[in-house]
Amino acid sequence: MESDALRFVFAVAGLIAVLLIALGGPHIAQRRAAQRYPVSVAVLERAEADLVNLPGRLDKADGRSGQTGISQQIATVPPYSRDAFGPAWADMDFNSCDTRNDILARDLDQVTYVDEHVMCAVRSGLLADPYTGEDIEFERGPTSRQVQIDHVVALGDAWQAGAWQWEQTLRMRFANDPVNLLAVSGPANQAKGAATADQWLPPNTGYACRYAVRQVAVKARYRLSVTDAERAALSAALGRCEVD
Repeated sequence: MESDALRFVFAVAGLIAVLLIALGGPHIAQRRAAQRYPVSVAVLERAEADLVNLPGRLDKADGRSGQTGISQQIATVPPYSRDAFGPAWADMDFNSCDTRNDILARDLDQVTYVDEHVMCAVRSGLLADPYTGEDIEFERGPTSRQVQIDHVVALGDAWQAGAWQWEQTLRMRFANDPVNLLAVSGPANQAKGAATADQWLPPNTGYACRYAVRQVAVKARYRLSVTDAERAALSAALGRCEVD
């Protein structure tokens, strides 16, 4: 089962990467002027098609099943544990740097490193936070949690959506997949928790479209399911996309 799942993930990895390329002590420095987050027609059409084809699942909140006509497995899901996804921030790409620092280096501007020769552990940088629309200074140390790495599809959600059936190797790969990771405001990340799109969208409403595009891309990549309410929320967010 694991090998089949991994083959599927790798088969679509290139396509998803192309789509997402098109998307493009610390303290809050300032709120930026209103930002535009347009997506291309191709990216939007792909997201809309993928959303339709995502498998449905039982909505635990009210007992309703997922989208009619799409097969789903109704089973008793074991309790979620973060440990099921392996140790936090592994070095999955074997570049001698953990995933957290890889994402900080990718998403921050004006990056400096603890060791400029090794260029792994990020010392400082400036985050243009997509979730709040604020500029947040990052500095390694006691206040570094002002910037956190968010799993766009939360691990707890992924567990309910099908990851409970995976082998741990695939769960570790998912937990460290850069496509599913963003450096964001720590408080916004904590407010989101393991919420799905029908329960939480970025307070920076202009970013909701790209957030939905990325969630759909990740769920399609890993064949993760959605509830009816989640599908409706994602569809609504895609319907508000600004197309360039």
